[in-house]
Amino acid sequence: MPFGLHNAPMARRKKTTPFWSQVLRRSLDMLAKQARQGARQVSAGLQASAREQRAAQGVGQWLPGLAISPHGLRRYHLYKPRGTQPKQALPLLVMLHGCGQDAQGFAALTRMNRLAERHRFLVLYPEQDRLANPQRCWNWFEARNGRAEGEAASILAAIDQVCLQHPVDVQRLAVAGLSAGASMAALLALRNPARFKAVVMHSGVAPGAANSPLSALQAMRGRRRGAAAIDPNAAATAPLPALLVIQGNQDHTVDASNGPAAAHRWVAGTGAQAAPVRVLQRGQRHPMVVTDFKLGRRVLATWIQVQGLGHAWSGGAAREPFSDPRGPDASRLIWAYVARHFAA
Repeated sequence: MPFGLHNAPMARRKKTTPFWSQVLRRSLDMLAKQARQGARQVSAGLQASAREQRAAQGVGQWLPGLAISPHGLRRYHLYKPRGTQPKQALPLLVMLHGCGQDAQGFAALTRMNRLAERHRFLVLYPEQDRLANPQRCWNWFEARNGRAEGEAASILAAIDQVCLQHPVDVQRLAVAGLSAGASMAALLALRNPARFKAVVMHSGVAPGAANSPLSALQAMRGRRRGAAAIDPNAAATAPLPALLVIQGNQDHTVDASNGPAAAHRWVAGTGAQAAPVRVLQRGQRHPMVVTDFKLGRRVLATWIQVQGLGHAWSGGAAREPFSDPRGPDASRLIWAYVARHFAA
């Protein structure tokens, strides 16, 4: 066989890669790419986790807990400022997260633990379970089947447990919440008015505006302004705690009309009158319109409408979900309001 013809097939075999080799090479390349992506995701996750952990823990103690009640288990986290003494009774602020959040994320968003460290108070973060609501929303609107009352009772059980196990001044309790947490905070205070000195609703639906999923959706869209007012008999047995409402006028999830509705329903029948409106702004942050409802010199409710704020925590930590860092610092506003009523 001539030399040229004998070597031609050999040359072709050197240039052709067997099929199985191509498949193996592609598979290895894909695995390598996935490994690199996985490593980046793990690194980002660890960094985010470490960042949230630092924000949640501050320099004090970040303690997990589990409360048991007839309505089930309630997980929570408690923040204790460093140097807390066993016999040093401190105020307690209960923080109820919104949908899609948990205790650690809510602490990171609000940075409330930094204020707790500075002003010496305890912060309790009850958590909603995914089995109770896939989005971790508090079921504040499930009044017909009793679920709302049960969740409120389980939160109260967590509060009672913390008061027994830690140095809490039971005369200085307050509760605050965001969105679904705001509505649950209002329900908790309405059912237990003697337990709290103040309640804060940030971007929540007005109390009494819904008793089912459908009516809750309508209320969120601002279509149930004529809903039942707060039971005057409940308010007569114990005065309602002072209410602070923070609401953005650009909120497209919970209609802005819920802000004034909450304040008006809270003071209905008390004789409180709206004081002259104040417009406040700090630096380049969103301005806020403040209306106090007073009975004599006593403030029973305050409604703050933040201009330009959507459905987000006003002045929250940058890069956290549900945050608008351009708004006035809601955490500072909340503590200042709560502290005034603790003193009163």
